[in-house]
Amino acid sequence: MLIGMSQERLGELLGLTFQQVQKYEKGVNRIGAGRLFEVSRILGVPIDYFYEGVAQQLSGGGEFAEGAASPPVMEFVSSGEGLQLSLAFMKIKDPKLRKRVLDLVKQMAEDAGE
Repeated sequence: MLIGMSQERLGELLGLTFQQVQKYEKGVNRIGAGRLFEVSRILGVPIDYFYEGVAQQLSGGGEFAEGAASPPVMEFVSSGEGLQLSLAFMKIKDPKLRKRVLDLVKQMAEDAGE
């Protein structure tokens, strides 16, 4: 509403019904990083527009707080590699394969920390 676009129009641009857009807006359905990126691009706003006030809440003692820095998840999704990884991971539909990829990345992170 703030930018004058209807849920129906946003749904058309995303290839969704306006009911699906409503469910995202109301928090009934979760929205993935790739879809959120698409929405931000269509609306012409930065991704952190959807997280207004989150950094302040987290810096007030939240577990992800690191001074005035952005939450790690936001930094990850905002980075080129993070976005590409998120989009590629979302294309994997097989739950067993997704788990194997996740296990691989966890193991690589552990190995890198040694």
